[in-house]
Amino acid sequence: MTRQDDGLAERLRGFGPPGIAAMLVILLVGNYPVAPAAGLLVLLWARLSRTPWPALGFVRPRSWVVTLAGGIVFGMFLKLLMKSVVLPLLGADPVNQAFHYLAGNRAALPAAIYGMIVGAGFGEETVFRGYLFERLGRLLGRGRPATVLVVLITSLGFGAAHYAGQGPTGVEQATIVGLVFGTIYALTGRIALLMVAHAAFDLTALAIIYWDAETRVAHFFFS
Repeated sequence: MTRQDDGLAERLRGFGPPGIAAMLVILLVGNYPVAPAAGLLVLLWARLSRTPWPALGFVRPRSWVVTLAGGIVFGMFLKLLMKSVVLPLLGADPVNQAFHYLAGNRAALPAAIYGMIVGAGFGEETVFRGYLFERLGRLLGRGRPATVLVVLITSLGFGAAHYAGQGPTGVEQATIVGLVFGTIYALTGRIALLMVAHAAFDLTALAIIYWDAETRVAHFFFS
């Protein structure tokens, strides 16, 4: 590596114009449907800034089987809990109008599944947990109060990112999910489980919508 490479890496890790510009590009690109691109930009930033993968949560799981199975079960459970308990208590419309076009729409399934696995599972988790936790942690510190603040900031940002596509209900749901995922990430520093859980959460939502079961699930406890 040359001194020029060293200088670029240092500037990208800092919070001067290059570091801030990189963050703005990643966050602006991080809106669906190009979230995978944002995740890839994070990986490019990590390479150019010489940020180690573990700093972004990319740590090899102790068991891939446990991580995959646990993430799937957790993601499905969290979605069902949100749909049948939390959102009804918040007065949400039982039908997600933004994605109701997916009901019975077999032609739209491939793109939807791709977006939920690659865009949400990989892209959004890489940006909102891995990248932003690293950036804000470096800026605010690693102590407990700073970590709590990082969880709150990233959760609110995650919620706000869903407003354009899903409205206030999307913001409420995403903020709560962000708090749950952010807390887990803050405690573990590992992103693989959250990627699987995020994809499972969205795929469960897709299944509920596709089979036109939203109202039944939303009214399961509260008729």
